[in-house]
Amino acid sequence: MQYQDGFLISRHSRDIGDRTELVFWVQTPSGPAKLLVHGEKPVFFVAQDSASEAERLLTNAAISFTQKTLTLKNFDYKPVAGFYFSTISASTRAARELLVEGIDALESDVRLADRYLMERFICGGLTFAGEAVQRKGYIEYRNVKAKASDYTTLLSRVSLDIECSEKGVLYSIGLDSDVDSRVIMVGDTPANADETPWIDWVPNELELLKGLNSWFEAYDPDVVVGWSVVDFDFRLLVKRAAFNQIDLRLGRGNEKAHWRDSSNSRQGFITLPGRVVIDGIDGLKSATYSFRSWSLESVSQNMFGEGKAIDNPYDRMDSINRMFREDKVALATYNLQDCVLVNRIFQETHLMEYLIQRSRLTGIELDRIGGSVAAFTNLYLPRLHRAGFVAPTLASENWIASPGGYVMDSKPGLYDSVLVLDFKSLYPSIIRTFLIDPLGLIEGLHTPDESETVPGFRGGIFHREKHFLPSLIENLWQARDEAKRQGEKAFSQAIKIIMNSFYGVLGSSGCRFFDHRLASSITMRGHEIMKMTRELIEAQGYEVIYGDTDSTFVSLGKQYSNDDADAIGNALVEHINAWWTKHLTDEYQISSALEIEYETHYQKFLMPTIRGQDTGSKKRYAGLVDKDGERRIVYKGLETVRTDWTPLAQEFQQTLYQRVFDGEDIEEYVRNTVEDTLHGHNHDKLIYRKRLRRKLSDYEKNVPPHVKAARKADLRNEKLGRSLQYQHGGWIEYVITVNGAEPLEALESPYDYQHYVDKQLKPIADGILPFIGKRFDELAMPQLGLF
Repeated sequence: MQYQDGFLISRHSRDIGDRTELVFWVQTPSGPAKLLVHGEKPVFFVAQDSASEAERLLTNAAISFTQKTLTLKNFDYKPVAGFYFSTISASTRAARELLVEGIDALESDVRLADRYLMERFICGGLTFAGEAVQRKGYIEYRNVKAKASDYTTLLSRVSLDIECSEKGVLYSIGLDSDVDSRVIMVGDTPANADETPWIDWVPNELELLKGLNSWFEAYDPDVVVGWSVVDFDFRLLVKRAAFNQIDLRLGRGNEKAHWRDSSNSRQGFITLPGRVVIDGIDGLKSATYSFRSWSLESVSQNMFGEGKAIDNPYDRMDSINRMFREDKVALATYNLQDCVLVNRIFQETHLMEYLIQRSRLTGIELDRIGGSVAAFTNLYLPRLHRAGFVAPTLASENWIASPGGYVMDSKPGLYDSVLVLDFKSLYPSIIRTFLIDPLGLIEGLHTPDESETVPGFRGGIFHREKHFLPSLIENLWQARDEAKRQGEKAFSQAIKIIMNSFYGVLGSSGCRFFDHRLASSITMRGHEIMKMTRELIEAQGYEVIYGDTDSTFVSLGKQYSNDDADAIGNALVEHINAWWTKHLTDEYQISSALEIEYETHYQKFLMPTIRGQDTGSKKRYAGLVDKDGERRIVYKGLETVRTDWTPLAQEFQQTLYQRVFDGEDIEEYVRNTVEDTLHGHNHDKLIYRKRLRRKLSDYEKNVPPHVKAARKADLRNEKLGRSLQYQHGGWIEYVITVNGAEPLEALESPYDYQHYVDKQLKPIADGILPFIGKRFDELAMPQLGLF
């Protein structure tokens, strides 16, 4: 058998008769391949002192298994036995039987396909060999042997979007890819159809779905993308296929699509064997993108300055219905535009490259949303096994919270020349420096010789030699530095997110390796480092006005040029890093991976008070950066960067702060903004937009304004015979009227302009005006004439 490379697209496991089957679809240099592995045995582990009882229980339950004595131990240092099963269903049932009797089936929740891959350290790329059988459009390999490789490849992609009636009847399906872009449209073929060769005309919905099946068979994409593509497009496609009594055969090898509802039925999952489906919204969120609104129109406008003109759902529905009746070519154009926009977003953000690199680093699926715990497990579990241990069972009932990140009480004021010094990846560097690690904790607690351990917090003790996480982070750190040097932004971002997630994983009760001594030894060490760093800075004669997790804000006491401020910042960095290197060597005999960097010089800086108090706020500030010809104000935690404030408040804050920072007069601007608002000149800026995070019926006490607006909107929808839009959450746009909150789509009362002055303009102004000796209430008074 000859070995060849492939990149993993999808993984599945199932029982076939009395044995298991693993199916791995991969993309190879010669095209797609289906890898079959038969007879892998599911396994879990039981403490040796409970093995006899477990054996008796499973025998009585008539579950077939094989037990093996192993050299592995659990985290209590007790030897364990392995229980092996011929099928996944037998393993699942056995674990359930033991759980009822209070016996831990360690690692019983690890999926068979995941275990096969992780134990071979396969992360995305693999090398495989097997008996080849040519199939239509792909090669099937049986009796496969596989191992890890660094192979990667580009994956073909199609953007999919549907248009339908308000009752969910399909009108058209848009598909945009590098090899073919078209719309399949229900309708009679027009006489001038040759002018729109990119439209396939079909007589009815059944033929539309058949056309979709044919398109996937013909063009065979690796990845399907879209906007809410799973919970809207595929959910409806599956429903309409069932109605038309046709299988959606969108998987490779003409395999059927499989739909699964989550336990709460509010989210669904689509499986297309041999392909992966990625929702643009979820993908961007996993890459830490953030937008005021996640509608395709809003994100497109934000990124490209273009989108679609109709954003109200009922205006959009009316327009789509009209186009379907009167101008189907226009509807097809509209449909395809959605597909093109999604592909442009993926292209602009390098999202696909990011997801591929994330998979290469951690082994998690391309479409896995979040996945920090899974990524950590994939990387850590096989190393743990080779060290002679099995992982503990998830046990959240004894969960003890760990302290959060360090946040210093701020010193409110309007400052000249403030420097920001940041510790580079503080928590990962603490893990590296102080050797914090799940295995290291277990080994450290069982090591009596203090010279072989490093102390943590809350009883945590870490072995100096027996650990994996510090070296894992060091390798990622080096890979990120190299990626940054090579300009590989997607790779660098993937590494950063993964590396920074490790603390969150260890501090999460949803992770099997959670131990409060681990998380506390990270955060409490962070507190210690930040406090000591503040002392080092203030010993140099400068004032620390704020500190937050890994950032320290230093007031230089007067205005400095950029060059002079840079010199001070670089000198402080050199002093602090040298001090920590020497201190950690002398105190703990460990090498420091701590590295503070000089980040920013703010020529003007505002640290506001908590609204209505004299106490300084936290995680809220604004600063003016003026360097290399670029002049900008950076906002953190203020109204400008928050989605629950109106455009009026945001525009007012940006202009007001710019004028204060530049020393310009602000009195006329404040007064004019108030008067314009009171006279109704700012209607388009008075819209609140807020998300309903629960079902509408769940809001019973203290009903907030956006919920009242949503209820009014759906009351009107009900009267008009429309579907109710807000019962299960979503976004609502509303304004405050003299009769309270009213939805923008069902506005009945006059605006309450005074509300916007008191609740939107005044709080903004009160955050900065007192620092220049002015009061909003005085400036907002109307100008008195002479007579």
